Order: sequence, then C-alpha cells, then structure tokens
Amino acid sequence: MTTEQQATDWTRRDLLATGARVVGAGLVSGGLSGLAPRASAAGQTDDKQMPVIDAHSHIWTREIDKYPLAKGITLQDLAPASFTTEELLAKMQAHDVDRCVLIAHNIFYGFDNQYMIDAAAAHPGTFRIVGMVDDALPHPDMEMKRLLPHGVTGFRIVPSRRGAQWLSNPGMQRMWRCAAETRQAICCLINPENLSEVDKQCERFPDTPVVIDHFARIGIDGTFREADLKNLCRLARHQQTTVKISAYYALGKKRPPHLEMLPIIKRLYEAFGASRLMWASDSPYQLVGENNYGASIDLVRNRVDFVTPAERKWLLGGTADRVYFFEL
Repeated sequence: MTTEQQATDWTRRDLLATGARVVGAGLVSGGLSGLAPRASAAGQTDDKQMPVIDAHSHIWTREIDKYPLAKGITLQDLAPASFTTEELLAKMQAHDVDRCVLIAHNIFYGFDNQYMIDAAAAHPGTFRIVGMVDDALPHPDMEMKRLLPHGVTGFRIVPSRRGAQWLSNPGMQRMWRCAAETRQAICCLINPENLSEVDKQCERFPDTPVVIDHFARIGIDGTFREADLKNLCRLARHQQTTVKISAYYALGKKRPPHLEMLPIIKRLYEAFGASRLMWASDSPYQLVGENNYGASIDLVRNRVDFVTPAERKWLLGGTADRVYFFEL
C-alpha cells in the first residue's frame, strides 16, 4: 500500500471499518408516502415501463495511459484487478438490468471523472454518473454545471476529506445550493454518526436532492442499532431525500441470501415509501467471494414480500430513473 493510501482515511476498507454499529431493530409503521412519479429521459411515467436500474456501480480499467490513476496509486492497488464498462454490462445483461448509475472512485481516480464520462458517451441512455468535484476549489458549482451535459447527475461527498467542517465549508455550501438548481443529487457516503449532520444540512437546503448510500452503513458489524435506524428514518421528512438499499456484502451477515436485510428494508419502506428507495449492487465489491450480483438483485426482485408489484418497480428502477435519468 502506498503512503498516500495509508494517509487517506476514507478508503473503502477504512470507511467500512469505522462505520460499525450494534443493533436490534424493531419495525414501525407510518411515515411519508414518497414523491410523485416524474418523467425520465425516455419520457416514462407509467410504472409498467420502468426500467431496471442498478443505482450504484464503480468501474475502472487497466488502460492507465488513457485513464491515469490518482497520484500514488498503481495497477497493483486495483482490487479486483479490473472492472471495466464491458464487464459491468455483462453482469447487467445476465440479470436483466437495463441501466446503471456509475459512481466515482476517488481513491483510484481522484477527481477525474473521464472514464465514466466516456462510458456514458459510448452507451447512450444506459448510464448516468455520480462524479466527484473538489469542494476546496473556489467554485465547485461551476464544475458541477460543466459536467451536467456529460450525464453527471449526482456528486459523491464524504465526511473525512474536510474534517468537522465537511458540510459547512464555502465550497460545500455552493454545491448544495447549485444542486437545488440543477437537480444533481448530493450523494452521501456516510456512517451512522453523520446522519444528524446531514439532517441539519437538509433543513438548510430543503430543495437539494440528497441520496444516502448503503443504508448509511448501518449494520456493518452484523447487527443493527435502533437509534441509528431512527436517525436514518428521520430523514424521510425531507421530501428530496432518498436512500440506496445496497452493499449487502458489507452489512448484516455479509453473505447470501442477505435475508437479514429484509426487516431493515421494510423499516425504510415504511418511513420513505418505495418511490424514495433504490436498489443498487455496489459492484464490483458485491462480486467478491461468495457474494454475487444475482443474490443482490434477487433480494429485492423476489424476496421482498411487503410491496405491491408497482412498488417493486420503483425499488428496482423507478426511483433511480427519477433521481438520475432526468432530461439533460
């Protein structure tokens, strides 16, 4: 591992390790019913036409001459060694997934979103992008607007890049304000202890679309804390906030069939409604060891037994379609 990697305290391994919490979760009823359907880039408003969308996958390539890795990162750091656009498409096609949201991998590429942008350009209509911009720059909002025509309809933010001021620094404020205007979602890769901070930020920017990744990593130690679940469900009062039900390889028992996640999904369903939850695989990490793509989508496609057929379509694609695949 390089010195820069060791100094970066928000790698995937570190983030997962620091997110551990202990729980016992009960189910509560009630909550908000969710947002009304909106037309996608394909003009879809009928739930019968909703595509199946993987709302979260990374891609990377070993073509480092064309797509340089971040400073201090080498080919030996890529794990798995390769997960290209073509490899992702093969997984999607094998499981009848129509579209995907590509997620920035800051450790491998820094703030360079080009590989994802090129993938989206090569496969029109198949991909949208959650990129990253440097909020330490004077005007990250200008970069957000520049990237929008390239299919970048969201931006990933993480707490530990900027310390205690991660949400209150001027650049981040501009990002949240800009996102309310452009509809580019602010996508939060956070731990449970960050939920209260995000809650306050949502109060300050009620019109900003916000996505919480991976259940806010509640259950990363294999159990689930009631206080954390309440804090996550509390975000449901912010009508522009949605949650990814994803990354099963990292939560609960961390192995298929992931049935221990069903009560947690139900808890969020009762708080947010189906039209504010979105399934995602978090590939290629969901493909490591005994975990696999099929087990991830099967949990929502076949195991969730508390939603209507129309609601299941929202979980499997409708929400991601509304949040990310709007007309550019």
